[in-house]
Amino acid sequence: MPSGPGGPAVSIPRQRQAPQPGRRRHGRAGRGPRQDYVDAFEAGDEDVFAPRTGVATHPSDPYGSVTDWAPESDVDTDGDTGDAPPADPDRTGSAPAPAKGRKGRAYTGIAAAAVTTVLAVIVAGQVAKDGGDDGVRSQAATDQARDVRGTASPQSSPSASPRVATLTYAQMMDKKYPLSAKLKGPDKFDAVPGVDKAPGKGHKYTYRVDVEQGLGLDGTLFAEAVQKTLNDGRSWAHNGARTFERIYSGKPDFVITLASPGTTAKWCAKSGLDTTEDNVSCDSASTERVMINAYRWAQGSSTYGDKMYAYRQMLINHEVGHRLGYGHVTCDKDGELAPVMQQQTKFLDHDGIHCLANPWPYPGS
Repeated sequence: MPSGPGGPAVSIPRQRQAPQPGRRRHGRAGRGPRQDYVDAFEAGDEDVFAPRTGVATHPSDPYGSVTDWAPESDVDTDGDTGDAPPADPDRTGSAPAPAKGRKGRAYTGIAAAAVTTVLAVIVAGQVAKDGGDDGVRSQAATDQARDVRGTASPQSSPSASPRVATLTYAQMMDKKYPLSAKLKGPDKFDAVPGVDKAPGKGHKYTYRVDVEQGLGLDGTLFAEAVQKTLNDGRSWAHNGARTFERIYSGKPDFVITLASPGTTAKWCAKSGLDTTEDNVSCDSASTERVMINAYRWAQGSSTYGDKMYAYRQMLINHEVGHRLGYGHVTCDKDGELAPVMQQQTKFLDHDGIHCLANPWPYPGS
């Protein structure tokens, strides 16, 4: 030991040199971690070779953390322990010897981490190689499904509900409805609920609307048509002479009945009328019922074609006209309007005279 000037010789520990980032220590050949392994762990900001705090590093613990490595300056690459601090003479016993297994654990930890990294790269490459085609097919199928969803129309969605157009009264009155010309109903009727007050001040007639069961026709529409038609100024309410009121209970003056062809024929026969030949309607005068043939109401006649609204008005006015005491008549001149009491369901032409279809008793009003 060298002697200090003016005093006894003292032991001067070798000055430790702090490790420099990115610089490899050169010891004996083959010693220390390979540079590519060290580089693999320098991707993060944290120094993976720095000692950890709060982690058990007891030299006798064979399961200590593999990241509990000493700084390079504490690892003697030549294997000596000359850098260990001297023992404190004032303390009983000598200083504990440096842990002999620390350098081996450091190298073992580095090697284990490096092998893990290499294996991960190899496995990822193998998966990419083996599953590449499947991945492409899966992605293509996903893209195709996305394209199909993007181009699908709103109507194709099951949650999409179709709009139901609301028809006006005139549109419903001008529409044909399915019903067989040979239908025979049960001869049982339901009165249409509700009351329609007489709008005029003339002679008041009360009536009820009955609809035979099982027709599948709109009874409310039929009742509305009767009230509106009879109280029209071109109808029997002309000039305030009459007014018509629909009732639901009590005794009416007559009952306008919508019935199947079979039931209509049955009720008309009670008054000596045969409606089966031309499948027509009638006023069963010996009963309370004015019979409207449901087949004609639903399908019309060839004389009116597709003019269902006007045909239905003619049906109501014609049969109620019989109840009011009017009989059959015809037009007298070619090209004239047919009187409402002409049997317009059967014909418009007679004796070389062509009559024009007309649903009203007083059409010019």
